[in-house]
Amino acid sequence: MGPGAAPGQRRRARTRRAATAGALLAAAVTLSLAAGCSSGRGGPDDGQGHTAGQSPSPTTSRGHTGPVLAVKIDNVVPARPQTGLNAADIVYAEQVEGGLSRLMAVYATRLPPVVGPVRSARESDLQLLRQFDHPVLAFSGAQSRLLPVIDAAPVKAESADSEPGAYFRGSGRPAPHNLFLRPARLLGSPPGAGALTTGFRYGPAPSGGRAETSRTVRYPAARFTFTWSAQRHGWQVAMDGTPTVTTDGGRVTPATVVVQHVKVRRSSLHDFLGNYTPYTETVGTGKAEVLRDGRVYDVTWKRPRAADGTSLTAADGTPVNLARGQVWVVLTGDE
Repeated sequence: MGPGAAPGQRRRARTRRAATAGALLAAAVTLSLAAGCSSGRGGPDDGQGHTAGQSPSPTTSRGHTGPVLAVKIDNVVPARPQTGLNAADIVYAEQVEGGLSRLMAVYATRLPPVVGPVRSARESDLQLLRQFDHPVLAFSGAQSRLLPVIDAAPVKAESADSEPGAYFRGSGRPAPHNLFLRPARLLGSPPGAGALTTGFRYGPAPSGGRAETSRTVRYPAARFTFTWSAQRHGWQVAMDGTPTVTTDGGRVTPATVVVQHVKVRRSSLHDFLGNYTPYTETVGTGKAEVLRDGRVYDVTWKRPRAADGTSLTAADGTPVNLARGQVWVVLTGDE
C-alpha cells in the first residue's frame, strides 16, 4: 500500500497481513523467518515488485538504547562503488541468485549520512537478524509471498514504500542500482556497541594461528579477496578482482574477517527469471576461519537457536577474540 493511503486503510492492511502470517507460520514451521527478493518502488528489481509494510515498533528488552540498523546493499558491478560501507560495524556477505553476492551492513556505533545502493532482502536474512534485538531492516522491497512473514518477524521493516522520506534515487547510475538511504531518518541516532548482540568477543589475539597475507572466498559467480595491510592494520577488500572503495570513505579495510562455512540450500522461492534463491543456514554449528593481525585461526562457530549470538571458539573450546574495528563475515557454502 502506498504512502498516500489513509491510516485506517494501512492499519487494516497490516491486520490482514498479520493474520496471513500466522497461518503461514503455523503451516510451515520450517520456514525460518524469511525475507524476500524483489524491489520497492522506482524500477525493476529481481522479484515481484512489492514492498513490505511496517512492523510493530522495536523494544529494548535487553537494556539497549535502541535497535541496530541493518541495510541490504547491492553488490553487482553496476552498483559499485557503494556508499557508507566503511561506517558499518559488521558487514555480512551472502550468496544470492545466479551465484552472485549481496551485502548486509549492520550499524550500531555510527550512522553515515547516506548508505547504498539499497536492494531487496532475502529469505534467510530474518534468521540471521534474530541474533540482534528487534533490528531495523532497510531494504528496497520483498517478494509478495514473504511480506506477511516479514511483518510478523521481530524486526522493524522499513522499505522504500513504508518510509519514502528516508530514501532517494541518486543520479549517475540506472535503476535499480540508484536507491539510497538516509539512515538518520530511520534511527535518529546510533544505539551504541551494546546493541551488537552477536556473540562476538573483542580483545587480544589468541595464541597460535598461522601467517597469511591473502584469502579468497569464491561464490559460483562472485569472489571476495582479503589482503592484509600492515600499514592500515586491516584486510583490504577486493570484490571480483577489483579493490573495494566507497564514494565517501576510500578503501574498505576491516580489522577482522570471518569466513563462516554454512549450509546453503535451495529455497522454494525464485526470482522473476526462475533462478531459485539460495537459503543460507546460520543456525547450527560448523567450521570457520578468523583472519586478524595478518594471521588466520581455525575455529568452530556455534549458534544453537536463532535468538542466540554466534560464538567462535578454538579447538580447546576457548573463545576466540576478534580485533576491535569493522568485521566482515563471509557466509560460504564451500565446506
